[in-house]
Amino acid sequence: MSTLSPSAVITGASTGIGHACTARLCAEGWHVFAGVRKTADAERLTQEFGSGVTPLIMDVTDNDSILRAAATVREALEGETLKGLVNNAGIAVAAPMLHLPIEEFERQMDVNVTGVVRVTRAFGPLLGAEEGRTGEPGRIVMMSSMAGKMGAPFLGPYSASKHAVEGLSKSLRRELMIWGIQLIILGPGAVATPIWDKADEVDPAPYEGTVFHKALLRLRSYMMKSGPAGFPPSKIADRVFRSLTEAKPRFRYAIVPGRIMNWSLPRLLPERFVDNMVAKRMGLRPEDRKS
Repeated sequence: MSTLSPSAVITGASTGIGHACTARLCAEGWHVFAGVRKTADAERLTQEFGSGVTPLIMDVTDNDSILRAAATVREALEGETLKGLVNNAGIAVAAPMLHLPIEEFERQMDVNVTGVVRVTRAFGPLLGAEEGRTGEPGRIVMMSSMAGKMGAPFLGPYSASKHAVEGLSKSLRRELMIWGIQLIILGPGAVATPIWDKADEVDPAPYEGTVFHKALLRLRSYMMKSGPAGFPPSKIADRVFRSLTEAKPRFRYAIVPGRIMNWSLPRLLPERFVDNMVAKRMGLRPEDRKS
């Protein structure tokens, strides 16, 4: 690999935001180590981006695969510093918390939180957290979400995972200062990515005998409308690139469609007022149990 090109590792690079970030960085002359789970995706990225990409077959829940990927990157860097790590891989689990199978909650946290820890521990040394590397320290971009600052009915598992990423990132950011490694959190709202294509897989049937069934139908309808109407992944990729390259990036960026209604006002209004508004819209008031 050319020592003249800055390089970055991107997890979840096969589709959506990860794919858009790969495209943007490659267009800017970066070399991308693209984390994917399937060989078919690795081959597709190689055909699409050529020598600008080195696919890494890795699963953020499988530590051995992560360590093998880190070893591949270490060898390719030849002593240089990895300039960027984009912790993007994630899933979204939707269900009423009182009825959610605990295994599904554990899977949500394993991918979105523990997976981030596994990946960061494996690639952190290459970003500059070990002596002897040449070049400036790298940066970490944590892909959080609007849900990392807010909660929504039936998205408790996802929201919990992103709240955890926010807290983890703040602590880690201060620890990494000793090496000069910067950490930036991105908190997108709705983005038109395949994570929302699965909205029709939110199955209300298991909860048909509960008070949540009708509200789950409303949630599924909302997800299927708001996801495709969200920002294009390229908009998030643009902020990722700027976060990796600007001299003094902010610690956190909120990238939210309809920012005033979806972000600013809910954070300014009294929380009880917002709760009541959401409950009315979703059909989660006490009187709705009888309807």
